Amino acid sequence: MSTVSSHDFIAIGLGPFNLGLAALTDPIDELNGLFLERKPDFDWHSGMFLEGSTLQTPFMSDLVTLADPTSPYSFLNYLKENGRLYSFYIRESFYPLREEFNDYCRWVAARLGSVRFGQEVTSVEYDEAGGQYAVHTTETATGERHTWRAGRLVLGTGTPPYVPEACRDLGGDLIHNSRYLEHKEALQAKESITVVGSGQSAAEIYYDLLQDIDAHGYRLDWITRSPRFFPLEYTKLTLEMTSPEYVDYFYGLPAHTRERLNTSQKNLYKGINSDLINAIFDLLYIKNRRGPCPTRLLTNTALREASYDPADGDPAGGDAASGSYTLALRQEEQGQDFTLTTQGLILATGYRHQVPEFLAPVRDRIAWDEAGRFAVARDYSINTATAGREIYVQNAELHTHGFVTPDLGMAAYRNSCIIRELLGREHYPIEKTIAFQEFAAPEGALR
Repeated sequence: MSTVSSHDFIAIGLGPFNLGLAALTDPIDELNGLFLERKPDFDWHSGMFLEGSTLQTPFMSDLVTLADPTSPYSFLNYLKENGRLYSFYIRESFYPLREEFNDYCRWVAARLGSVRFGQEVTSVEYDEAGGQYAVHTTETATGERHTWRAGRLVLGTGTPPYVPEACRDLGGDLIHNSRYLEHKEALQAKESITVVGSGQSAAEIYYDLLQDIDAHGYRLDWITRSPRFFPLEYTKLTLEMTSPEYVDYFYGLPAHTRERLNTSQKNLYKGINSDLINAIFDLLYIKNRRGPCPTRLLTNTALREASYDPADGDPAGGDAASGSYTLALRQEEQGQDFTLTTQGLILATGYRHQVPEFLAPVRDRIAWDEAGRFAVARDYSINTATAGREIYVQNAELHTHGFVTPDLGMAAYRNSCIIRELLGREHYPIEKTIAFQEFAAPEGALR
């Protein structure tokens, strides 16, 4: 085991949020940060790189621009250095291709000396005598163990794929949408495919499979618990809610009010691009022109139970290509139960935050809420009052900071706030009032 020199902070996990922090702290001489990532290279939702799919936020929501438009790590500089800036300009779209954004992130990561890939964090301990956290890792390629030390931590471990309770340990070859592309060919060899979910990923997969339905001859069903196919709300006054003012407002609300709002505001960040909704309808119109297309779209339908029936004659589990799932469903407005049988099952059921197991040795230094979640302070720290402000989180504060938490457009703002806390001063100017509208009641009488 090797012990490496200490750092001002260690960031664990390298998705776009911590990668943005790495890019923004790179030119700050007073901060010596280290970024640890389990994967061998940067990879962000590559299983959903459908051809032509784009981000749902404009290119200015890259890793750095909204904090530092002059940064050499901007998306526009990436385009320039790769000889594609004019092509992007002529394309006249603010929205980068999803695969293109991933390539941009890999380009940034390759230029940062603070990033260490292939390092799986196994535990984090606190050294009372030294006043530092010891981060223990295993090098995934060699098994070699390391210990890295820092006074502060930034957790960016991401949100793992969520599998509904009814589908856990089912057997067979069901997949989460995060692995769609690698399994697409096998799915299209089946007689029937069902997509479960209501957001952008479900819609993209359904549209992708619908295009090929004639060539492969499968039946295709899309099941969503939502009462309709909600479009992502993207009007400008609604976009003002992705602002420091709204975060302040949301954070100051009672916990039960925040929970209610998070449930009601899902279409603000989990809706479907309206152009895609229209494209799905148009494609259904084309496919049904000469006769019924073998597809169903079922709204208001909740998945309650599921079972897997392996192929006949194989007690070990059967041939996954011919096994089938039986889904117990309920039309919630009618309260009516029914079943659906399908060979292929895709769960476009999103992602949910989980507390990393490696934090177990320092749980007593972390503040928790009644639901066992991080009690995140307004400055994104999660320590108890006695521990001070030493551990910060990225994309783990939906319950305290609201729907803007996973938004790429607010990442540079959050990183600017975290950098302010790490430095003890404001390095990147933090815009505090950007909205025309007011979210909280004014004090006193209006005149």
